[in-house]
Amino acid sequence: MATFRITVAYDGTDFVGWQRQAVGTSIQGLIEDALGALDGRKVTVTGAGRTDAGVHALGQVASFTLARPVDAATVKRAVNARLPSEVRVLTAVEAAPTLHVRFAARTKTYRYRIWNGEVVSPFERRYVWQLAGTLDIDAMRRAARLFEGTHDFAAFQAAGGAVRSTERTILSSELRIADCGMRIDCGWPIPQSALLVFEIVGDGFLRHMVRAIVGSLVEVGRGRQPVEWVGEVLASRDRMQAGPTAPASGLFLMSIDYGSERGGALADEP
Repeated sequence: MATFRITVAYDGTDFVGWQRQAVGTSIQGLIEDALGALDGRKVTVTGAGRTDAGVHALGQVASFTLARPVDAATVKRAVNARLPSEVRVLTAVEAAPTLHVRFAARTKTYRYRIWNGEVVSPFERRYVWQLAGTLDIDAMRRAARLFEGTHDFAAFQAAGGAVRSTERTILSSELRIADCGMRIDCGWPIPQSALLVFEIVGDGFLRHMVRAIVGSLVEVGRGRQPVEWVGEVLASRDRMQAGPTAPASGLFLMSIDYGSERGGALADEP
């Protein structure tokens, strides 16, 4: 028996999310089916995070154990051969048998993309939240910084969330105007439009937390709330006080950091 860790990228537009569901196609289900064909038995895949329907990933991490004696290169090649083109295994390495990709993670990085303009590029439409009208980007930047530090994020989690603690530590929370290199249609000018990128790094995130934060930043950008309102919402611990949940289309799980690695096997100390 060998344990493997893989890094996965996917366009989540047409899927029900990472986790296998009773109805619909999930990323986890696709990978488990591909591994089952390779291993000749049912294989359970554990993901480091559960992205929702429509959310994308450039650096999702997952692990599993195979009974068949195969190397990591074969795993990567065989699984990709059975996956749809919207899902790709980027890397595969053999890992420590005690690895738990969810609990071993030190930090996660998410990115949210907002297209601010009347006309959205057809090459960006699946990967942004389009917002027409002027946004106060400087105010949004200042509001974004208020999420940094250790806070209770109960006001920014999906209703009905059941977790032991809603306290999380955010290491960085930044909004910027993307340069041309971050646009799919780089070099094709669209008048009076801008791609805004919000990036947040933390030790963990509640369900819909990033999307609720983005929805709140947009309330500030539209002038409906002052910058200081963010602190008031955090203190309230009331989801009804925060902004709306931003659409899934603009959200990307960028990377998951595990700290040091030894010989290709992920260090899994708590």
